Amino acid sequence: MAKPTKDSSCVREIRNKRAAHDYFIGETFEAGIVLIGCEVKSLRSGHSQIIDSFVRPNRSGELFLYNANIAEYKFHTLTDYKNTRPRKLLLHGNEIRKIIIAIEREKMTVIPLKMFFKHGLAKVSIAICRSKKLFDKRETLKKKEALREAEKAMSSRMRGN
Repeated sequence: MAKPTKDSSCVREIRNKRAAHDYFIGETFEAGIVLIGCEVKSLRSGHSQIIDSFVRPNRSGELFLYNANIAEYKFHTLTDYKNTRPRKLLLHGNEIRKIIIAIEREKMTVIPLKMFFKHGLAKVSIAICRSKKLFDKRETLKKKEALREAEKAMSSRMRGN
């Protein structure tokens, strides 16, 4: 007998679509995230957004995710729930030190690229990034457009037009 398929309405991952447009993405890390029960259910249903979020260390050397908007779960019982509360990230000590050095000495930014579930645990993929200037963004758009035109020309040539 075949295994029952999982519900396809469940969102597999939440992506930060603006990350590649606004930043040069460097080294990436996979971090666990501390959530409460209703946040996990809301995240599984896909009601969250990480476009404006960022990672910053606190005084005790722990990393926190700020401005990640995980919407309120419809059936929760909490009375004082905040959508954008800071959420602690779980990483190894040497990874935390590497990220803190990049933030403080090299003036880099750490942003989340995607949130997903791995073996039933909520994870966040974060990256050490450098911000793009306006001319870098324009150059990236020109390259994308040139590639799109080349693809279009090749496909029309393959069809025989």
